[in-house]
Amino acid sequence: MADRALRGMRLGTQSMESIHHAELAERVEVHYDCPNGHVLAMPFSVEADVPLSWECHCGSLALLRDGDRPEEKDVKPQRTHWDMLLERRTIPELEELLEERLEVLRASRR
Repeated sequence: MADRALRGMRLGTQSMESIHHAELAERVEVHYDCPNGHVLAMPFSVEADVPLSWECHCGSLALLRDGDRPEEKDVKPQRTHWDMLLERRTIPELEELLEERLEVLRASRR
């Protein structure tokens, strides 16, 4: 059994295959333009579906050069606490509640 042991090898961490004579897949370099002026060059396989946008390292959305622009999605405005409050109460009701609370505060200070 000692004759078959592989001495000095880290089994499982290194591949025994070499990259010599290996054929790499055909690639195409795709360029994305960031609104902040950055240019991203990404290699993709010829067979891959190239996305229309890519996130830039600055956090902005870089768009594919010479490509179709992605469709703009309808964005709902974010509802604030005030908007939700106005759905439940009217302005006169809110003014009445405010006066009641102010009277309670004034009474507690006396």
